[in-house]
Amino acid sequence: MSTLYNGWTNYATWRVNLEIFDGIDPTEMGWHKLDLYDLADTLQEYAAEVVTMGASGLALDYAIAFMADVNFREIAQHFADDFDLIDADEDEDRGVLESAAWYDTSAELR
Repeated sequence: MSTLYNGWTNYATWRVNLEIFDGIDPTEMGWHKLDLYDLADTLQEYAAEVVTMGASGLALDYAIAFMADVNFREIAQHFADDFDLIDADEDEDRGVLESAAWYDTSAELR
C-alpha cells in the first residue's frame, strides 16, 4: 500500500507544507543562506513553534504526534527547487563528506 499523498511522502508532509509553509518566501525568512540539511532542521523548528503556539493538553499531544510523521527534508528540497536555493555543487560536496563520516580525523590530531 502506497502512503504517497498528492505527490508528497504522506498526508502529514503535504498538510504541513500546505498549511504552514505555502506562501512563505525563504529569502524573506533568511532561510536562503542555509544548506539543505540546516534548512530542514529550521523548517522543523518553525513548524513546531507554529503548531504548539496556544495548544495544550490532548490537542498538543496529537499535534506533536502528527508532526513526527512530517518529512521536513522533502519540504526543504521543495523550497530549494522552487526558489533555487541550493548550489548543486555545494550540496553534492556535502554528500561526499557525509558519506565519509566513518573516517575519524581526531586520530590525526594525536
